[in-house]
Amino acid sequence: MLATISDVLKQSNALSAVSDTPRLDVEILLGYVLGKDRSFLYTWPERPLNTDQHQQFQALFARRLNGEPVAHLTGLREFWSLSLKVSPVTLIPRPETELLVELALGLGLSEKAAVLDLGTGTGAIALALASEKQHWNIFAVDSSAAAVALAQENRRQLGFDHVQISQSDWFSNLAEEQFDLIVSNPPYICAEDKHLRQGDVRFEPSSALVADESGLADIRAIVASAGSHLKPGGWLMLEHGYEQAGEVREVMSQAGYCKVTTYMDLAGLDRVTVCCRA
Repeated sequence: MLATISDVLKQSNALSAVSDTPRLDVEILLGYVLGKDRSFLYTWPERPLNTDQHQQFQALFARRLNGEPVAHLTGLREFWSLSLKVSPVTLIPRPETELLVELALGLGLSEKAAVLDLGTGTGAIALALASEKQHWNIFAVDSSAAAVALAQENRRQLGFDHVQISQSDWFSNLAEEQFDLIVSNPPYICAEDKHLRQGDVRFEPSSALVADESGLADIRAIVASAGSHLKPGGWLMLEHGYEQAGEVREVMSQAGYCKVTTYMDLAGLDRVTVCCRA
């Protein structure tokens, strides 16, 4: 007897040990296998899966039980309502990073603003901004050639020709270019953090997660160099760990920036600190 959609959805209980969202994980994987959205699953719960569909789902489900991220299993993740291709070469875009996009859009920059996304990964931040600001000149860089290729693929798929993506280790290949806004979600996790051995991050590149100096090395490097790439009155915006806000504000203040402010994410955790070049 063939398993129905309803039967398969009941398997979510087995994921409770490896996922905070077991039901959602199963819905996404099943929708991916069937080529349908999640609403279809509830409209047709008694629809049977054919043998190939059931086998494909069970193979994906087994990998999820082993801890592999859903985004890696489907190759896709939604960010700012954009469907982005993802792979193990970059971080998986996370909902809390959308705060960077919200804050950037709220700065009131000119319609011809020059914006830089440092360490772009999938291109999520740059492409989200591009979806809202068709006349901004948006640049995105990453030190990883594989990440650059992935971000370029996402840009082509979305058709955002006003985004330029290239390879650069932070500012190394940007010469003397200056921007109205520099935004980044850099590595900020301490190498000894226990969370690196848990959940999805086990399958993501440590180079995109971990930084020396208790997670602050890359943040300090960006703050130190950003001033020469910001126009007067330009903004620097960094995502960081929820316990790092005070140290990030101190680093920015000591570097001579003004209007240093930390903003909380939807979970009420300090997540992004913003400053301005005087």
